[in-house]
Amino acid sequence: MAGRYVELFASGELARRAEAALRRLSACDLCPRRCGVDRTGGDGAGRLGWCRTGRYAQVASYDLHFGEEAVLVGEGGSGTVFFAQCSLDCAFCQNWEISQGDGAFPEAGAEELARMFCELQARGAVNLNLVTPTHVAAQVLEALVAACAMGLDLPLVWNTSGYEELSTLRLLDGVVDVYMPDAKFWDKAPATRFCRAPDYPDAARAAIREMHRQVGDLALDDAGLAVSGLLVRHLVMPGDLAGSAAWLEFLSREISPDTYVNVMDQYRPCGQAHAYKELCRTPAPAEVAAARRAARGLGLRLDEGHERPAFALMRRLLREEGEKE
Repeated sequence: MAGRYVELFASGELARRAEAALRRLSACDLCPRRCGVDRTGGDGAGRLGWCRTGRYAQVASYDLHFGEEAVLVGEGGSGTVFFAQCSLDCAFCQNWEISQGDGAFPEAGAEELARMFCELQARGAVNLNLVTPTHVAAQVLEALVAACAMGLDLPLVWNTSGYEELSTLRLLDGVVDVYMPDAKFWDKAPATRFCRAPDYPDAARAAIREMHRQVGDLALDDAGLAVSGLLVRHLVMPGDLAGSAAWLEFLSREISPDTYVNVMDQYRPCGQAHAYKELCRTPAPAEVAAARRAARGLGLRLDEGHERPAFALMRRLLREEGEKE
């Protein structure tokens, strides 16, 4: 199934969306930080936004990835592009070196990004999975125009922190096939303390509503792969800092009882977590179990990890080995 953006490309609408997003870089308001920096270099200063990114996206890595939810992996793997830098800045980020570290990452223009996208498609990816794309939404749209001209048609996954600007999401209406936001902090206090984003809870709730309006509940094809819809990730935090029950209630009551949600137990103290006593432990098994029990009780479509992605990778490698014989 081709990505929805292909139709917008054919009509010329995708190019118009890209141009509109690029114009906004001159006084950037693409994310809820709305820092107003001229990221285009038009002021001669070559300034960076809150996200430490200027005119061009920085790419930390891109490859076939088998560690995502099974509905995103299949046998070919998810064609994952990890963008460097971030507009949210969680103190405990497991990708700290990429999102907030001092490392230098190569910038990629539209044509280079497009070639990365198409390379992943040629290698057998089942989707194009853009990780932390919010702060480079304009650059992504620009690259999609070039990539469509090269033959890209993979379903597009928007893999995000949930800290989204509604006006930017509306530029993505009809472009994104699968939205995969995090639902991080329900309350303002922990969002302020750990992300310097007191508006995160309101922004994320509004974003998830808009995402669901655009793509609806998660739809799977006959092979069990996600082709469109909303998939929400919720990371259980120690001491219930994330407000798990409130998030799950919100998803069930205000989004859809059929919302597909992955209640994750992967939290580990990373990044600058050691600076906060509350973040210095993993969640107890009972805390994770309580969150998953709540999700089931609300009737949500809980990702149970029926088939670990490693098995998909093993099948792919065995198939390729057989083809060589």
